[in-house]
Amino acid sequence: MNTAGPAEETLVRSGLELAPFRGVRYDPDRVGSLAAVTSPPYDVIVRPDGLLHLESADPYNIVRLILPQDATPDARNRQAADTLHAWLSKGVLTTDPEPGLYVYEQRDADMLQRGIIGTLRLSEPSDGVVLPHEDVMPHIVADRAALMRATSANLEPLLLTYRGNGSRVGTAAVIERTADREPLLSTTTEDGLSHRLWAITDAADLAEIQSDLGRHQALIADGHHRWATYLRLRAEHPSPSPWDFGLVLLVDTARYPLRVRAIHRLLHGLPVAEAVAALTDSFRVRRLDVPLPKALETLASAAAEGNAFLLAGDGSFHLVDRPDPDLLTRTVPADHPEAWRTLDATVLHATLLAHVWGIPEDSPAHIAYIHDTEATVAKAELDGGTAVLLHPVREEVVRDLARQGVTMPRKSTSFGPKPASGLVLRALSD
Repeated sequence: MNTAGPAEETLVRSGLELAPFRGVRYDPDRVGSLAAVTSPPYDVIVRPDGLLHLESADPYNIVRLILPQDATPDARNRQAADTLHAWLSKGVLTTDPEPGLYVYEQRDADMLQRGIIGTLRLSEPSDGVVLPHEDVMPHIVADRAALMRATSANLEPLLLTYRGNGSRVGTAAVIERTADREPLLSTTTEDGLSHRLWAITDAADLAEIQSDLGRHQALIADGHHRWATYLRLRAEHPSPSPWDFGLVLLVDTARYPLRVRAIHRLLHGLPVAEAVAALTDSFRVRRLDVPLPKALETLASAAAEGNAFLLAGDGSFHLVDRPDPDLLTRTVPADHPEAWRTLDATVLHATLLAHVWGIPEDSPAHIAYIHDTEATVAKAELDGGTAVLLHPVREEVVRDLARQGVTMPRKSTSFGPKPASGLVLRALSD
């Protein structure tokens, strides 16, 4: 039976190869609680407040590995490596006795998501097996690569999606059978999400999963910089080596649709009044003296008609929409599909940042990328900068552009729920 989704049936290359590994996990008897040692992915943590909160939650919180703190990058990476080795030596982290894949479940009152964690054979975008949809920032890739080199570990899984055909065979069947058993671990994090993890070690189950996934391609939902890091480190190590594979969570979005949210921008050093003044001749700008939820509703309505953004930071919201078509023609590259040219993120980067405000998109001194809407607004008000809030793009648009080999502007989307960091790690020296 062909279990590939309709858009994947024409894929002629080899599909996904997900390999078992010996997971590294916290010993629950050695930590305060499993919830207290977990963390959101490194790039979701709002710094410094979120970082300090996680560090104080438990002395063994995974944030000490994924975001080590010290005076220099080299010192931070050495500290992460030393901490990892110390935790392994003390038995705070232990290695599972046999290789396996892991069923990972996240649940709250409104959502159930299940997927498979394993090590995925790396491939280039041109291979058509794993599709990126966003550009990356070289300095972040370099930073993550240095950390992975120092620790010789994949400290948190990437989130990848694929589209099954909705059947209950293959990977889906193994997941459902496994989820009926007693889990390896179960915990609920402070955001209200419950997390459960099971190991799959049976040879027949592993073979069934591999046969199924070998027919599919995947979309990188979250973790473009870490995927680019995997590829960089693979190139540094002669094959075959453990660096030929990287730690991922694979979710079938035909069965478990993800939530898609926007990633917002915080513009340092640009007061809202100056940002608004620069737009008066090229966009319509309306002041909204309403609470954040109502402002976001207004943004959603405007985004349904065309490009729209919310600016915040001065105690009010400013809806920016109806861009001058001539300005878009002059500033948005014409050598891309229309679906890319009309993205809010494209107009933000090509027109607003580059042309109107003159802000470099890859400079941490000028711009920050923040997932949490309320945190973006609060930091803008505190710092005297401008928060730029975006409306999320639809998943089908992301996937269609990725299949065309077209990448969106960096940090365009936030798929979730994201896997909690700290539930299972991978040591490449194993």
